[in-house]
Amino acid sequence: MPSPSELSVRLETGAATTALVYHAVRPAATSDTETAAALILGHGAGAGQRSAFMVDFATALSTMGVDVVTFNFLYTEQGRKIPDRAPALEACYRSVIEAVRAGVDTARRALFIGGKSMGGRIATQVAAADPQRPIAGLVLLGYPLHPPGRPAERRDKHLPAIARPMLFVQGTRDAFGTPDELAPVLKTMRPAPLLHVVERGDHSFKLSRKDPAAQAAIYAEVQRAIVTFVSSAP
Repeated sequence: MPSPSELSVRLETGAATTALVYHAVRPAATSDTETAAALILGHGAGAGQRSAFMVDFATALSTMGVDVVTFNFLYTEQGRKIPDRAPALEACYRSVIEAVRAGVDTARRALFIGGKSMGGRIATQVAAADPQRPIAGLVLLGYPLHPPGRPAERRDKHLPAIARPMLFVQGTRDAFGTPDELAPVLKTMRPAPLLHVVERGDHSFKLSRKDPAAQAAIYAEVQRAIVTFVSSAP
């Protein structure tokens, strides 16, 4: 498996962050249709793009035929622990989108954005704020509907404004929002989003009981769902 290539991303402030491009190593097929798309995945609040989850998912998806790009939000790139405020996170994500569109050929055909937890939430905010931005769809891995233990503090008002295909992957034990909590929100959205439920999965789709074979199967199922979704791009 080739190592990802680095892509330097210049931000609006003049600072720079690093993106990693996991180039597709073979075409993936869904009903005889080859995937020719790029997917940007932003990391969660507590771990950067080189976390095991991000590397494993980016690597697996690239072997299934999708060009995957991960990146560090600036606070992570600079070694800070506390995330920047939403405007700075959104500006960083927008800069990554522009850099990927310029530097990754498949992104000009079909560009999907999303991420793990906070990274996915910021992607939704970027998409909702600019309906004209050429985004083919969104992939949200553990969408943080609310902070743990505070279900009334919802992060869903902007979701109906996105108006693009969306895939939500949510564990039934996710403290940030279960599939049952998400379902009423998704009913208000058009086009109708897809919801992939990870039975017994937590916020990172981990099972409550340690079972490496079962865990690997869960991740593989999620990754196939992502590739199927991306392959459906018109």
